[in-house]
Amino acid sequence: MEDFSQQRIGKRRSIGMFFALVACGVLLNILGTTVNGWLGLPFYFDNIGTILTALVGGYLPCIAVGFFYNLIVGIGDPITTYYCFISVIIAWAAAFFVRIGWLNRFPHMLAAVLVFAAFGGVVGGVLTWFLYGFSVGEGVAGVMTEQMMRLTGMPSFAAGLLANFFIDIVDKLITTLISLLIWKLLPKRLLAYYNVFRRQIAFRRSAAVGVKRKKFSLRSKVLLLVASSTTLVAVSVVMVCVYQFHQSTVQSYAEQGRSVTTMMAQMINPEKIEAYVQKGNADDEYHDIEQTLYSVNAGVPEITYIYVYQIREDGARVVFDLDTAQTEADEPGEIVPLDDFMQAHLDEFLAGKEVENAVTNDEYGWLLTVYQPFGEGKNLCYAAVDLSMDRLRSLELAFLTRIVSLFLGFLSLILIFALWIAEHFIADPINRITAATLHFAYDSPDARRESVKCICGLDIQTGDEIESLKNAIQKTTSDTMGYIEEVQKHGERISNLQNGLIMVLADMVESRDSYTGDHIRKTAAYTRIILEQMRRDGIYADRLTDAYIEDVINSAPLHDIGKIHVPDAVLNKPGRLTDEEFALMREHTTAGSEIIEKAIRTVGGDSGYLKEAKNLAAYHHEKWNGKGYPSGLAGEEIPLSARVMAVADVFDALVSRRVYKPPFPIDKAIDIIRADAGTHFDAKVVEAFLHAEPEIRKVAEEHETES
Repeated sequence: MEDFSQQRIGKRRSIGMFFALVACGVLLNILGTTVNGWLGLPFYFDNIGTILTALVGGYLPCIAVGFFYNLIVGIGDPITTYYCFISVIIAWAAAFFVRIGWLNRFPHMLAAVLVFAAFGGVVGGVLTWFLYGFSVGEGVAGVMTEQMMRLTGMPSFAAGLLANFFIDIVDKLITTLISLLIWKLLPKRLLAYYNVFRRQIAFRRSAAVGVKRKKFSLRSKVLLLVASSTTLVAVSVVMVCVYQFHQSTVQSYAEQGRSVTTMMAQMINPEKIEAYVQKGNADDEYHDIEQTLYSVNAGVPEITYIYVYQIREDGARVVFDLDTAQTEADEPGEIVPLDDFMQAHLDEFLAGKEVENAVTNDEYGWLLTVYQPFGEGKNLCYAAVDLSMDRLRSLELAFLTRIVSLFLGFLSLILIFALWIAEHFIADPINRITAATLHFAYDSPDARRESVKCICGLDIQTGDEIESLKNAIQKTTSDTMGYIEEVQKHGERISNLQNGLIMVLADMVESRDSYTGDHIRKTAAYTRIILEQMRRDGIYADRLTDAYIEDVINSAPLHDIGKIHVPDAVLNKPGRLTDEEFALMREHTTAGSEIIEKAIRTVGGDSGYLKEAKNLAAYHHEKWNGKGYPSGLAGEEIPLSARVMAVADVFDALVSRRVYKPPFPIDKAIDIIRADAGTHFDAKVVEAFLHAEPEIRKVAEEHETES
């Protein structure tokens, strides 16, 4: 089972699995709704596939199921389309609860159900309120709302939200239990297969190893860009749509009013206006027309007032006027004051011209008035219809709610895919490239090869500039490593040449001294042994780096370079030196320092190598107690390299043969070094020398045998 779950799933297969899972989830939602309809239950069961998809596949397919279910069902029931945002929110919540492990643990599952019900019942109830024009909706929720209003006296809005919440708690509990049951019954092999798929499409919760996630990451920027651009476009489209809807609705109202006024103009005989005014309801024809107008008023909800006026300079003479629940009708023949619109267009009214539709908002309400002239001369009249615009507000709000709900659903789907694309195809590849380059190791050939292998092994196939960047970094790194290896080879050759030249130069100097033989090689060997033992013992550990030890060892052969200025007669004198001759001999320290100082100026830098060569040449005859030469330095004033060379130099002089003395036994030479610790020599250096006695003795004995 574990081996199976670790199989790699190709891109095409992953896409196929994604769409298969989404299709199954949508079908389960449709099946749940259908079964609920067959059983006549007051529930929905439209989230079974959504929650099951969250359990099996995670965020991406789950949210796609929630969105496309409403879109597909909306083909047959358009109002369902506008609830896609609610389904998407529930899908988000379901995937989140699956990730944190709440959905399959009983106490936590109840909390998840309450969250689902809050989204489906409360948020969905608010959406219903606006979609139905401030109505509680239809079906069981509507009936339950009305009952709660009668029993508790609650406002319709609050009662509707509470009713939807209670219904949704039961609905989401049953839905969740059914989803969990199906999930438990699914074959383990199928679940294992989808676990691999789920890991492939999952969101990365952290950046690549070694890469610190930024507070405002590239993924966040992409998400912000998509969200802001989508929102700006949507807001623009929504504004245009609402404006067009408003204009279209007003035009529809106007056409409706125009048809009524045209009917009135055709129905009323202008020649009988005076009779209508004089007799009113006593005239049978007047009565019949009035009853017809009442029928029209009752049949068209938008119509608030219907009336016929004769417009005069002194006011409007009433011909027909209908009673309404809000106002009592004026009597025929009564003169009413002209309103502002009539005053402004009085000339047109008096001339019997077509007058534009009037929109007024006064004590009679927000009204659209349509005027239709008929008759002429003294019989000139205007049929008028006032249509209430209040319902237009609720229609516009419902229209806006539908558009915003659809937009939020689409935006949620767009954002989740944008987030996934930004994570998988932008942020994650860049993070992996960054991690591979940050952890690139230069310290050894094997480490460099492994680092190059790591970069070359990055499986980044985005097919865009990121893949090109990875290929460029891969090529640059590989080429750079080749150049570094070539430079190192040249450096090694130069270093070997340099060391060889130093040994030749030292040999030339030492060859003038017939008594010293291979002194430079032995002192270099003793120096290496002492330094390495000091590091093992932790003596001056902060100073003894690899580079420092290498510099001291390589420069050790130059410690007596100043002897090139000592006359041969003094250098090779078989007997004891006079005071003057000894003074000349002592000058080899300062002469050596000056020679190396010139070398430093020549190469234009005080490298570690030349610095230690100067220290060795100048101070290897200084003593710990300050009685040495040439500067009389004491203690740690003496450079560490010179203190080490002092021990190596004296020990080699003791065990080497001279014309004026035979070689000391190694044991006696070691005793002398031990005895001079703290006076002639640094006691810590002597301690390391004594700890390395087997290695020291081995070098001394080898050269003793050779000599």
